[in-house]
Amino acid sequence: MEAHLLGQLAPVVAPRSHWLPSGGTLRALEGGEGPTVVLLHGRGHAAPMWFSYLTVLARGRRVLALDLPGFGLSSAPEGPVRTAEDGVRFFTEPVEELLKVLAPGPVAVVGHSLGGLVAVELALRGRVPVERLVLIDSMGLGPEMTRRARLFFRAGPERVARSLGPGMFHRLLPPPETPLGQRLGMLGYELLAVPGGRPRASKAFDTLVPLAGEVFHRREQLASLRQPALLVWGEREDTLPVSLAVEAAKRLAEVRLLRVVAGHSPHLERPEVVLPAIKSFLDDAPGQHPPSSIPP
Repeated sequence: MEAHLLGQLAPVVAPRSHWLPSGGTLRALEGGEGPTVVLLHGRGHAAPMWFSYLTVLARGRRVLALDLPGFGLSSAPEGPVRTAEDGVRFFTEPVEELLKVLAPGPVAVVGHSLGGLVAVELALRGRVPVERLVLIDSMGLGPEMTRRARLFFRAGPERVARSLGPGMFHRLLPPPETPLGQRLGMLGYELLAVPGGRPRASKAFDTLVPLAGEVFHRREQLASLRQPALLVWGEREDTLPVSLAVEAAKRLAEVRLLRVVAGHSPHLERPEVVLPAIKSFLDDAPGQHPPSSIPP
Protein backbone atom coordinates (compact mmCIF):
# COMPACT_ATOMS: atom_id res chain seq x y z
CA MET A 1 0.00 0.00 0.00
CA GLU A 2 2.79 2.48 0.88
CA ALA A 3 4.70 1.68 -2.30
CA HIS A 4 1.56 2.27 -4.35
CA LEU A 5 0.90 5.66 -2.75
CA LEU A 6 4.54 6.73 -3.09
CA GLY A 7 4.42 5.70 -6.74
CA GLN A 8 1.60 8.18 -7.27
CA LEU A 9 3.68 10.91 -5.58
CA ALA A 10 6.87 10.10 -7.48
CA PRO A 11 6.72 13.03 -9.94
CA VAL A 12 6.58 15.52 -7.04
CA VAL A 13 7.86 13.91 -3.83
CA ALA A 14 10.69 11.40 -3.36
CA PRO A 15 11.60 9.28 -0.29
CA ARG A 16 15.13 9.58 1.07
CA SER A 17 16.80 8.16 4.18
CA HIS A 18 19.27 10.50 5.87
CA TRP A 19 22.10 9.46 8.17
CA LEU A 20 22.33 11.55 11.31
CA PRO A 21 25.71 12.71 12.68
CA SER A 22 24.80 11.14 16.02
CA GLY A 23 23.94 7.81 14.37
CA GLY A 24 20.78 6.28 12.97
CA THR A 25 18.60 7.40 10.09
CA LEU A 26 15.42 9.35 9.45
CA ARG A 27 13.28 8.81 6.34
CA ALA A 28 11.86 11.92 4.68
CA LEU A 29 9.50 12.45 1.77
CA GLU A 30 10.89 15.53 0.03
CA GLY A 31 9.68 17.68 -2.82
CA GLY A 32 8.91 21.16 -4.07
CA GLU A 33 10.81 24.42 -3.84
CA GLY A 34 10.38 27.53 -1.72
CA PRO A 35 9.81 28.08 2.02
CA THR A 36 10.05 24.82 3.97
CA VAL A 37 7.08 23.13 5.62
CA VAL A 38 7.73 20.09 7.83
CA LEU A 39 4.99 17.48 8.36
CA LEU A 40 5.10 15.30 11.50
CA HIS A 41 2.68 12.38 11.92
CA GLY A 42 1.11 10.91 15.04
CA ARG A 43 1.96 7.77 17.04
CA GLY A 44 2.24 4.66 14.91
CA HIS A 45 1.84 6.45 11.58
CA ALA A 46 4.47 7.45 9.00
CA ALA A 47 5.12 10.19 6.44
CA PRO A 48 2.93 8.71 3.63
CA MET A 49 -0.16 9.36 5.78
CA TRP A 50 0.20 12.99 4.59
CA PHE A 51 -0.57 11.77 1.04
CA SER A 52 -3.41 14.26 0.48
CA TYR A 53 -1.24 17.20 1.54
CA LEU A 54 2.10 16.55 -0.13
CA THR A 55 1.44 17.53 -3.74
CA VAL A 56 -0.71 20.54 -2.80
CA LEU A 57 1.76 21.99 -0.30
CA ALA A 58 4.70 21.26 -2.63
CA ARG A 59 3.32 23.83 -5.08
CA GLY A 60 5.35 26.87 -4.08
CA ARG A 61 6.86 25.28 -0.97
CA ARG A 62 9.51 22.77 -0.09
CA VAL A 63 7.87 19.88 1.76
CA LEU A 64 9.63 17.55 4.22
CA ALA A 65 7.36 14.84 5.61
CA LEU A 66 9.32 12.84 8.18
CA ASP A 67 8.94 9.40 9.73
CA LEU A 68 9.28 10.14 13.44
CA PRO A 69 12.11 8.26 15.22
CA GLY A 70 11.25 4.59 15.68
CA PHE A 71 8.30 4.69 13.26
CA GLY A 72 8.00 4.05 9.53
CA LEU A 73 11.49 3.57 8.11
CA SER A 74 13.27 5.77 10.67
CA SER A 75 15.54 4.12 13.21
CA ALA A 76 15.04 4.39 16.97
CA PRO A 77 17.65 6.39 18.92
CA GLU A 78 19.89 4.53 21.32
CA GLY A 79 20.18 5.32 25.02
CA PRO A 80 17.96 4.94 28.09
CA VAL A 81 14.32 6.04 28.01
CA ARG A 82 13.12 6.16 31.60
CA THR A 83 11.38 9.50 32.10
CA ALA A 84 8.98 11.68 30.13
CA GLU A 85 11.81 14.10 29.38
CA ASP A 86 13.74 11.15 27.93
CA GLY A 87 10.70 10.33 25.82
CA VAL A 88 10.43 13.87 24.46
CA ARG A 89 14.12 13.88 23.56
CA PHE A 90 13.75 10.45 21.89
CA PHE A 91 11.29 11.89 19.37
CA THR A 92 12.55 15.48 19.13
CA GLU A 93 16.33 15.44 19.00
CA PRO A 94 16.77 13.34 15.81
CA VAL A 95 14.20 15.53 14.02
CA GLU A 96 15.98 18.64 15.26
CA GLU A 97 19.33 17.22 14.16
CA LEU A 98 18.07 16.47 10.65
CA LEU A 99 16.35 19.83 10.19
CA LYS A 100 19.49 21.71 11.21
CA VAL A 101 21.15 20.08 8.17
CA LEU A 102 18.29 19.96 5.65
CA ALA A 103 16.43 23.16 6.55
CA PRO A 104 18.71 25.70 8.23
CA GLY A 105 16.38 28.56 7.28
CA PRO A 106 12.95 29.33 8.76
CA VAL A 107 10.46 26.44 8.69
CA ALA A 108 6.75 25.99 9.29
CA VAL A 109 5.95 22.83 11.23
CA VAL A 110 2.67 20.92 10.97
CA GLY A 111 2.22 18.22 13.62
CA HIS A 112 -0.57 15.78 14.45
CA SER A 113 -0.93 14.30 17.96
CA LEU A 114 2.58 13.10 18.94
CA GLY A 115 3.94 15.06 15.97
CA GLY A 116 2.29 18.14 17.45
CA LEU A 117 4.19 17.65 20.70
CA VAL A 118 7.43 17.42 18.71
CA ALA A 119 6.48 20.61 16.83
CA VAL A 120 5.88 22.46 20.11
CA GLU A 121 9.14 21.16 21.52
CA LEU A 122 11.09 22.26 18.44
CA ALA A 123 9.66 25.75 18.79
CA LEU A 124 10.38 25.95 22.52
CA ARG A 125 13.96 24.67 22.19
CA GLY A 126 14.72 27.27 19.54
CA ARG A 127 17.52 25.34 17.82
CA VAL A 128 15.47 25.14 14.62
CA PRO A 129 14.04 28.46 13.36
CA VAL A 130 10.31 27.63 13.54
CA GLU A 131 8.30 30.52 12.09
CA ARG A 132 4.78 29.01 12.08
CA LEU A 133 3.02 26.17 13.88
CA VAL A 134 0.04 24.07 12.85
CA LEU A 135 -1.06 21.77 15.67
CA ILE A 136 -3.69 19.13 14.84
CA ASP A 137 -5.27 17.43 17.89
CA SER A 138 -1.85 17.89 19.43
CA MET A 139 -0.28 16.35 22.48
CA GLY A 140 1.77 18.62 24.70
CA LEU A 141 -0.77 21.40 25.23
CA GLY A 142 -2.18 20.16 28.52
CA PRO A 143 -2.35 17.24 30.96
CA GLU A 144 -5.65 15.62 29.88
CA MET A 145 -6.19 12.49 27.82
CA THR A 146 -9.24 10.25 27.90
CA ARG A 147 -9.11 7.01 29.89
CA ARG A 148 -10.12 5.01 26.80
CA ALA A 149 -7.16 6.35 24.83
CA ARG A 150 -4.71 5.70 27.66
CA LEU A 151 -5.84 2.08 27.88
CA PHE A 152 -5.58 1.65 24.11
CA PHE A 153 -2.05 3.05 24.02
CA ARG A 154 -0.94 0.98 27.01
CA ALA A 155 -2.37 -2.19 25.45
CA GLY A 156 -0.17 -1.38 22.46
CA PRO A 157 -1.77 -0.35 19.13
CA GLU A 158 0.68 -2.63 17.31
CA ARG A 159 -0.32 -5.64 19.41
CA VAL A 160 -4.02 -4.77 19.08
CA ALA A 161 -3.73 -4.46 15.28
CA ARG A 162 -1.96 -7.79 14.90
CA SER A 163 -4.41 -9.55 17.22
CA LEU A 164 -7.60 -8.22 15.64
CA GLY A 165 -6.68 -8.27 11.97
CA PRO A 166 -7.67 -5.48 9.55
CA GLY A 167 -11.43 -6.12 9.56
CA MET A 168 -11.94 -6.00 13.34
CA PHE A 169 -9.33 -3.24 13.76
CA HIS A 170 -11.20 -0.98 11.35
CA ARG A 171 -14.41 -1.65 13.26
CA LEU A 172 -12.61 -0.42 16.37
CA LEU A 173 -11.07 2.58 14.57
CA PRO A 174 -13.09 3.20 11.39
CA PRO A 175 -11.19 4.94 8.58
CA PRO A 176 -12.78 7.85 6.68
CA GLU A 177 -15.59 6.71 4.37
CA THR A 178 -13.96 7.82 1.12
CA PRO A 179 -11.83 5.81 -1.34
CA LEU A 180 -8.68 7.65 -0.27
CA GLY A 181 -9.68 7.40 3.39
CA GLN A 182 -10.06 3.65 3.06
CA ARG A 183 -6.61 3.36 1.45
CA LEU A 184 -5.00 5.48 4.16
CA GLY A 185 -6.84 3.42 6.77
CA MET A 186 -5.29 0.25 5.32
CA LEU A 187 -1.87 1.91 5.27
CA GLY A 188 -2.33 2.90 8.91
CA TYR A 189 -3.17 -0.70 9.78
CA GLU A 190 -0.11 -2.01 7.89
CA LEU A 191 2.16 0.45 9.71
CA LEU A 192 0.85 -0.76 13.07
CA ALA A 193 0.78 -4.48 12.26
CA VAL A 194 4.47 -4.62 11.32
CA PRO A 195 6.02 -7.84 12.76
CA GLY A 196 7.78 -7.22 16.05
CA GLY A 197 6.04 -3.89 16.60
CA ARG A 198 7.95 -0.73 17.49
CA PRO A 199 9.24 -1.57 20.98
CA ARG A 200 11.59 1.37 21.59
CA ALA A 201 9.25 3.96 20.12
CA SER A 202 6.35 2.45 22.09
CA LYS A 203 8.36 2.55 25.30
CA ALA A 204 9.30 6.20 24.69
CA PHE A 205 5.66 7.08 24.01
CA ASP A 206 4.51 5.30 27.16
CA THR A 207 6.74 7.57 29.27
CA LEU A 208 4.63 10.48 28.00
CA VAL A 209 1.23 8.86 28.64
CA PRO A 210 0.81 7.26 32.07
CA LEU A 211 -2.27 5.21 32.87
CA ALA A 212 -3.21 7.76 35.54
CA GLY A 213 -2.20 11.32 36.29
CA GLU A 214 -1.02 14.04 33.96
CA VAL A 215 -0.01 13.34 30.40
CA PHE A 216 3.26 15.09 29.55
CA HIS A 217 2.65 18.70 28.48
CA ARG A 218 4.21 22.14 28.08
CA ARG A 219 1.13 24.21 28.96
CA GLU A 220 2.99 26.69 31.16
CA GLN A 221 5.56 27.42 28.43
CA LEU A 222 3.05 28.11 25.65
CA ALA A 223 2.93 31.84 26.42
CA SER A 224 6.61 32.11 25.47
CA LEU A 225 5.88 31.03 21.87
CA ARG A 226 5.67 34.07 19.62
CA GLN A 227 5.10 32.19 16.34
CA PRO A 228 1.67 32.43 14.70
CA ALA A 229 -0.16 29.16 15.40
CA LEU A 230 -3.14 27.39 13.86
CA LEU A 231 -4.90 24.87 16.11
CA VAL A 232 -7.02 22.31 14.25
CA TRP A 233 -9.23 20.13 16.46
CA GLY A 234 -11.91 17.52 16.01
CA GLU A 235 -15.21 18.30 17.75
CA ARG A 236 -15.73 14.53 18.15
CA GLU A 237 -12.23 13.99 19.51
CA ASP A 238 -12.09 10.96 21.83
CA THR A 239 -8.40 11.14 22.76
CA LEU A 240 -7.43 14.74 23.55
CA PRO A 241 -10.42 16.89 24.62
CA VAL A 242 -11.15 20.02 22.60
CA SER A 243 -10.88 21.96 25.86
CA LEU A 244 -7.10 21.59 25.51
CA ALA A 245 -7.20 23.64 22.31
CA VAL A 246 -9.48 26.25 23.86
CA GLU A 247 -7.15 26.68 26.84
CA ALA A 248 -4.03 26.72 24.63
CA ALA A 249 -5.58 29.41 22.44
CA LYS A 250 -5.80 31.68 25.50
CA ARG A 251 -2.06 31.28 26.13
CA LEU A 252 -0.55 31.49 22.66
CA ALA A 253 0.41 34.96 21.47
CA GLU A 254 -1.04 34.76 17.93
CA VAL A 255 -3.47 31.92 17.29
CA ARG A 256 -6.37 30.76 15.14
CA LEU A 257 -8.58 27.86 16.22
CA LEU A 258 -10.34 25.68 13.63
CA ARG A 259 -12.88 23.25 15.11
CA VAL A 260 -13.91 20.55 12.66
CA VAL A 261 -16.72 17.99 12.89
CA ALA A 262 -14.31 15.05 13.05
CA GLY A 263 -12.50 12.77 15.48
CA HIS A 264 -8.83 12.57 16.48
CA SER A 265 -7.51 12.91 12.91
CA PRO A 266 -9.43 15.75 11.23
CA HIS A 267 -6.70 16.14 8.59
CA LEU A 268 -7.43 12.59 7.41
CA GLU A 269 -11.18 12.63 8.01
CA ARG A 270 -11.88 16.07 6.49
CA PRO A 271 -8.94 16.98 4.22
CA GLU A 272 -11.28 19.09 2.07
CA VAL A 273 -11.66 21.39 5.10
CA VAL A 274 -8.29 21.13 6.79
CA LEU A 275 -5.97 21.32 3.79
CA PRO A 276 -7.28 24.69 2.49
CA ALA A 277 -7.13 26.10 6.02
CA ILE A 278 -3.51 25.00 6.46
CA LYS A 279 -2.52 26.30 3.03
CA SER A 280 -4.19 29.64 3.72
CA PHE A 281 -2.48 29.90 7.10
CA LEU A 282 0.95 29.05 5.66
CA ASP A 283 0.43 31.53 2.82
CA ASP A 284 -1.05 34.04 5.27
CA ALA A 285 -3.69 34.93 2.70
CA PRO A 286 -5.51 38.07 3.85
CA GLY A 287 -9.15 37.68 4.72
CA GLN A 288 -9.05 33.91 4.68
CA HIS A 289 -8.75 33.12 8.35
CA PRO A 290 -10.44 29.80 9.11
CA PRO A 291 -13.74 29.96 11.02
CA SER A 292 -14.08 28.58 14.51
CA SER A 293 -16.07 25.53 13.36
CA ILE A 294 -17.09 23.72 10.18
CA PRO A 295 -20.46 21.97 9.74
CA PRO A 296 -20.60 18.39 8.44
